[in-house]
Amino acid sequence: MTAALAPAVLDVAAWQARRRAHEERVDAWLTPHLARRRRGERHPVADFLFTYYSHRPAQLRRWHPGAGVDLRGADPAEFGRDYRATDVGVTLDTEAVRARRGDSIGWIRSLLTATAGRTPQFGCFGMHEWAMVYRQTREELRHNAWPLRLDPERTAAIVEERGVRCSHFDAFRFFTPPARPLNVLSPTRETQHAHEQPGCLHANMDLYKWAYKLSPLLPSELVADCFELAREIRTLDMRASPYDLAALGHPPVRVETPEGRAEYAAAQRGFADRAAVLRDRLLAAVSA
Repeated sequence: MTAALAPAVLDVAAWQARRRAHEERVDAWLTPHLARRRRGERHPVADFLFTYYSHRPAQLRRWHPGAGVDLRGADPAEFGRDYRATDVGVTLDTEAVRARRGDSIGWIRSLLTATAGRTPQFGCFGMHEWAMVYRQTREELRHNAWPLRLDPERTAAIVEERGVRCSHFDAFRFFTPPARPLNVLSPTRETQHAHEQPGCLHANMDLYKWAYKLSPLLPSELVADCFELAREIRTLDMRASPYDLAALGHPPVRVETPEGRAEYAAAQRGFADRAAVLRDRLLAAVSA
C-alpha cells in the first residue's frame, strides 16, 4: 500500500490571500446579479447560472482549499462541519466527506469518465434552444419579455429543416412536446452516461454543477473556473437561440445561416477544448 502523502501546509498569509482573491473574483459576478435581484429585474442570459443550478451565491463565494491542505492558524468553526483540527490549524476531513457522499462522487466520476472517452460532436448548431420554443405561443415562451428574431412560423421551419441532434437530457426535457419527436435521440436520466459527449455545450456548462457537488473536496478556484466557462457558454447558447438579445449587448449568432453555423461550431470547439482540461482536473481531484 502506498503511504499517504503529508498534507500541504499553507501559512496564514498564503491561505488568506487565496481566500481574498477568490472572493474578489466571485464578487465581480455576484454584484450585478444581486443588484438585479434587489430591483426585481430579470436577465435571460446572466441569471441562468443562479436560477437553474442549485448552488447559491454565498456558497460560490465561500472559499475551500480542497483536500490534503492544512491551513495554519485557522479555526475549524470558521470552515464548517467538514473540517477538523490538526496540530497546525485545520484541514478537510476527506474521509468523512467521501464516506457521506460516496455514491454521488462515484456517479459523477463515472459520468465524467464516460463523457471524456467519447469523440466530440459539433453538428447540433444550438437547435436545442429552438426546440424549446417550437410551436409555442408568445405567452408560452420562457423569456417572453424578449422578442424572437424570426416570426413563429419561420422559427418552426428552421427546426424542421435543420433537425435536432441533442444528446443532453437536461436540455431535451425542456423541449416542447411537438419538438421531441424531431430529435434524433430520446435521452433520459437513466441513459445519461451513455449519451453525454464532450462537444455538447450543456454537458460542458454542467462541469460547474459537478464541481460544486464535489466541493469541498476540490479547491474553490476550480469551482470558479468551471463557473467562468459556464458563463461564456451560456452567452453563446443564448446568442445562438431564437431570441433577439442584441439590446443586452448580445448580438445573434445566426445559426439559421451557413456563416452562423460555422461561427457556432468554431466557438463550440474552443469551449470543448477548455472543458476537457477542466474535466480532467475534476477527475484528478476525485480520483486521488
